[in-house]
Amino acid sequence: MFLINTLLLSGCNSLKVPKSSMDHTMSATPTDVIPTKSEWTITNHPNANEEIPFSILIKDKSGKPIQTFETIHEKKMHLFIVSKDLSYFSHIHPKYKGNGEFDFTTSFPAGGDYKLISEFTPKGGGDPSVESQWVHIDGETAEGIPLVLDQKLTKVVNGKKVTLSFDHIMAGMTVHMNFTIRDAASNQPIKNLQPYLGAMGHAVAMSGDAEKYLHIHPMATEGNGPKVTFMTVFPKKGIYKVWGQFQHEGQVFTVPFVINVEN
Repeated sequence: MFLINTLLLSGCNSLKVPKSSMDHTMSATPTDVIPTKSEWTITNHPNANEEIPFSILIKDKSGKPIQTFETIHEKKMHLFIVSKDLSYFSHIHPKYKGNGEFDFTTSFPAGGDYKLISEFTPKGGGDPSVESQWVHIDGETAEGIPLVLDQKLTKVVNGKKVTLSFDHIMAGMTVHMNFTIRDAASNQPIKNLQPYLGAMGHAVAMSGDAEKYLHIHPMATEGNGPKVTFMTVFPKKGIYKVWGQFQHEGQVFTVPFVINVEN
């Protein structure tokens, strides 16, 4: 319960993007999306480095709370938080309380503006609905980190050497995005990745202006690594940041890349 000093925000399917590849398929445009509205409630003047409670009320187009939601990749809602400069990324899962209301508590590493993106599927919906809000967090603001294209698409994270490759990177066209994961010390391929939230990985892509968003799941593949392939469509040209998330030996690790999508 939010007892005092609450701030109410509202949204209405505020991000419209190509469908995430639920069930390992992909469509360039959303189909069978149930129209939704949202109300976001947070404490007034939320501060960095403090646990902040949030509530999201999901309504249908007539304003009535939606009662039932599909479980997609083990959760009824996936929620992503990114800072305005895209340097900060978080993937969490609000708890469904019933009567259209989801709750969660999180903290932010610094003051500034953050975008919160919720993805959920009302019962009977084909594609997920997406609602988002910008939230300003009080406190000392971190120095902005400019988006710089990665010249080499290989990074080491948590002892894993991860290489990102594409068949091509063209806007408006189906793209195959491949993550190849090796042990950083031995350079041996990792073939025992574990499912994370019901899939061999998750990927999120955000345009540099934080307006276009993609949540992508892997194509069906044999084995558990070292290569995990995703299929998507980037809706417009420009710089994007991509976060790949995988699980190995019980540990989830996230690897970011900054890429340029051409016409």
